[in-house]
Amino acid sequence: MPAHPFTHPFDLAKCFSRDYQDSRVRFLKAAKEAGGALRAYANPLTGPEGESLSTDTAWFGPADAKKVLVLQSATHGVEGFTGSGAILDWLYADCHKHLPKGTAALLIHAINPHGFAWLRRVTEENVDLNRNFVEFDQPLPENPGHDELADVLVPRALSGPVFEAAEKKIAEWRAKHGDRAFQIARGGGQYKHQHSMFFGGFGPTWARRTLEAIIADNDLPSRAQVAVIDYHTGLGPFGYGEPICSHLAGTPNLARAKNWYGDSLTEPAIGTSSSVPKVGLNEQGWERALGEALTFVALEYGTYTPERGRLVLREDHWLHAYSNVDWSAPETQRIKRQIRDHFYPDMDDWREMVLFRSRQVVRQATEGLAAA
Repeated sequence: MPAHPFTHPFDLAKCFSRDYQDSRVRFLKAAKEAGGALRAYANPLTGPEGESLSTDTAWFGPADAKKVLVLQSATHGVEGFTGSGAILDWLYADCHKHLPKGTAALLIHAINPHGFAWLRRVTEENVDLNRNFVEFDQPLPENPGHDELADVLVPRALSGPVFEAAEKKIAEWRAKHGDRAFQIARGGGQYKHQHSMFFGGFGPTWARRTLEAIIADNDLPSRAQVAVIDYHTGLGPFGYGEPICSHLAGTPNLARAKNWYGDSLTEPAIGTSSSVPKVGLNEQGWERALGEALTFVALEYGTYTPERGRLVLREDHWLHAYSNVDWSAPETQRIKRQIRDHFYPDMDDWREMVLFRSRQVVRQATEGLAAA
């Protein structure tokens, strides 16, 4: 029998990649060597070096499995370094050889490949994919706080009077309403201001449509149980992986998640999470498709402070909203370097924490599926 995955040594150099293209090559090679059934969903655009973009999947286990473990990466593009690293670790540790009887695994590499390649959290439509899963034929959620701040969250200049006035307005708004209200206004999701942060879109993005195709192509709605782990970074204590769950109170989905993940499970709705309540989450799209069969967590790894994140995202949104993006320009490279560093601290201790916690949460999900 192969060694248990938890005893497999970490190989940081093999798991963590230089960029999207390197990550994709590694994933396809490792998944093919492990015997996965591969499928590609080509994105119509290209990366900054003209490279092709694709969301790729790999299936392991019986095609008719009643239970499926899903590992999903790069919902927020630049966060894909971490999700890809965790998925590659799952492959290198031979976890596919330890799936319980009647259980399959579906690996989703780079559901937002454009954001991954261009080092952005958003999609090619400037949409936060994790706010895009609303029903666009219904009245869209309102965010009056964001409406008040939309002109200053991404100012037209990063210095000078316009910038200074923007920072003053933000400081005054925060002082009046409090920091939690500010975080909800800034990041809870909004559907009016395309240039601004946390824009949920005017309709389904390519990435959302692709995820919906993946769910259908793998016949996931017919399965008895589906456990999804969606990898994220940027909130919480440095290096800690927080399983965040937004299933509704009183549902079997939430009850299972609490049973599987224990007291480390957090819920934005009741204030136990590093995340505030948000709308349009991809978890909600999964749940519309799968109903009570779904057990979903966003595994969120802490990096640096939310305030640092605000400043990093402000500059990246400014770059793409108000400048002619020249990938080789020093200013572009400075902005891209800082967003990469914020959402992917490229240091061994942080990456070791990522892999350890990923193995732990994947084990909990796998054992939960086996017992369900």
